[in-house]
Amino acid sequence: MQLKPFIDYLLLEKKYSALTVNAYQKDLETFSEFIKEEYDSDIIKDVNYSQIRSWIVNMVEKGMSNRSINRKISALNTYYKFLLKTEDINLNPLSKHRALKTSKKIQVPFSELEITTVLDDLNFDDDFESIRNKLIIELFYSTGIRRIELVELSLASIDLDNKTLKVLGKRNKERIVPLLDSVVKTLSKYLISRSELQSVTDVDSLFLTKKGFKIYETLVYRIINEYFSEASTKVKKSPHILRHSFATHLLNQGADLNAVKELLGHSSLAATQVYTHNSIAELKKVHIDAHPRSKK
Repeated sequence: MQLKPFIDYLLLEKKYSALTVNAYQKDLETFSEFIKEEYDSDIIKDVNYSQIRSWIVNMVEKGMSNRSINRKISALNTYYKFLLKTEDINLNPLSKHRALKTSKKIQVPFSELEITTVLDDLNFDDDFESIRNKLIIELFYSTGIRRIELVELSLASIDLDNKTLKVLGKRNKERIVPLLDSVVKTLSKYLISRSELQSVTDVDSLFLTKKGFKIYETLVYRIINEYFSEASTKVKKSPHILRHSFATHLLNQGADLNAVKELLGHSSLAATQVYTHNSIAELKKVHIDAHPRSKK
């Protein structure tokens, strides 16, 4: 299974992130191992849909979720489309495959009160980690930034004079997001605290650990989870829920859907519209509470 040309294609032509490409590679390697074990073959081009179907059944029997299986099949389908493009195969064995049904996950955003409780009522000390953690929470909620985008921020991303942040999104697409005055204040405080670290290894990275290394995704998740566990009883407390809250609260306040789309870094309105169900619910509540005929 020659993956290097495919990997290069994803990175250089499709502009996929390194994390996405790594996930694709692992999924394809897992499929290749299955075909070799079950059918004693390592020629991916000779695989038929029946063999792929047996892989799907195998994953189902292992208790893997339909969502995860669909992701793996999507990676394989992308690979076959690449082989069609390079004329290495004449037919995609997944051309008539239908994805497994999945239940739609309803992402429940934090309420404005929960976010206010974390940012205004919880005690943030003046040490490096506390200042950093508060800035991370403020950035997620005020910009709608993704977790990986936050991790990859550099010092050069900041423009304090114009109060903006340059964000590198999916497929290396850059966007400029505005910063609130309150965030600029916390950011300035963080930069001073960051400059006082005794040792910094990753000098270009904006967010660091207290030992001077670039921050990592699991730490960011843990920070959000720990702080919001003190203010919210919601099952899921993650950076994505803060991004979700950012979009929902803007829409609730009457923000234009296209403007929210640009701030989130979405390529299409369809991706942004998943956040509108909460704003519609809010509108319904306002309508029922305010309309003269609602109680009749």
